[in-house]
Amino acid sequence: MRKSLLFCLLIILAESISYGQSPRARDLGIPFVGDPGPLNAITDVKGVEVGHSTIISGSGENVLGEGPVRTGVTAIFPRGKRFSPVYANWYSLNGNGEMTGTTWVTESGFLETPIMITNTNSVGVVRDAVLKWFVNVDWYNGENWWYTYPLVAETYDGFLNDIYGFHVKEKHVFEAIENASTGPVQEGNVGGGTAMNTLGFKGGIGTASRVFKIGDSTYTLGVLVQSNFGSKRNLTIAGVPVGMELLDTLNYEFHGPPKSRKEDGDGSIIVILATDAPLLPHQLKRIAQRIPLGVGIMGGRGENGSGDIFLAFSTANEGAFSRTETRSVNSIANDKINPLFNATVQAVEEAIVNAMIAAETMEGINGNKAHAIPHDLLIEVLKKYQRIH
Repeated sequence: MRKSLLFCLLIILAESISYGQSPRARDLGIPFVGDPGPLNAITDVKGVEVGHSTIISGSGENVLGEGPVRTGVTAIFPRGKRFSPVYANWYSLNGNGEMTGTTWVTESGFLETPIMITNTNSVGVVRDAVLKWFVNVDWYNGENWWYTYPLVAETYDGFLNDIYGFHVKEKHVFEAIENASTGPVQEGNVGGGTAMNTLGFKGGIGTASRVFKIGDSTYTLGVLVQSNFGSKRNLTIAGVPVGMELLDTLNYEFHGPPKSRKEDGDGSIIVILATDAPLLPHQLKRIAQRIPLGVGIMGGRGENGSGDIFLAFSTANEGAFSRTETRSVNSIANDKINPLFNATVQAVEEAIVNAMIAAETMEGINGNKAHAIPHDLLIEVLKKYQRIH
């Protein structure tokens, strides 16, 4: 049985590599509720672009400022690389983390900038680089005077990365921006998620989408996660207590000083949600407040050491933003919003699993190691509970 499982996994892996992507949860037969878009990614929402800059170098003992380095930057553009503000809002389950610019998003109702995700100690340099990029490309279309608050989110990667060496530079921010495009999204050990860990195993970047109908209209909702949270004992996949089944399997390997230890349950998750459904800022707040339900299904508990911060935006109502003119906009009635709540929970759950399935075992500073969830053992557990046949 084990040999046949491994053979199937090798076939899946070979097919995925041929398309330039890591295997995904559905490739392994993991069941999910809901209908995904063509890419099963946040980029199924028309206009959304995603790009990464991944920084990996060195091995062995950590030398401050030299490495080993395992980090990066991820960029998300709601309507491509042009100034076109979108209605947005945000929510935090547990606030031991950072997402800059959110006070003005709530106050104004608009997100005016790309969304950047990186490691905890690189928020400042990423924010400053985005401002410089705005100047370089004339983001505000010739306005003589403007102000803005770049939106930059983070999770902590100090278990595997020389985080106090400050290796993210301006050039990496520009690279992530330049790499942003529509189409398939790289997952796992890439961009801001390069050194992140999830629910006892290697984590990182993951994405998923859902297509649904409200009345006669069809809409798309997509999410991207930078997943770095949770305790293995709480890991649940497809309703199965996978973490308890694999509790003594491939635990984090720690070899360095106490400050770099990966404590059980510590960590964070950033979730960015996009939809083409016409929603107003107060409705997007309601959507963002449903994101933790998807995190909770996976095993997240909003621990004290976790920064669980979420942002939702709508690409509908293009042209709603104006500094001087009154605009007319559309919105879905609150009594019709439940399909969006369901799609949110479903897509968040699948995106987290995709991050874990795509991630590969990584060794970082001082030989610290986070293991990828073993696909063959995961399938065996899901078969045991009759979730895969």
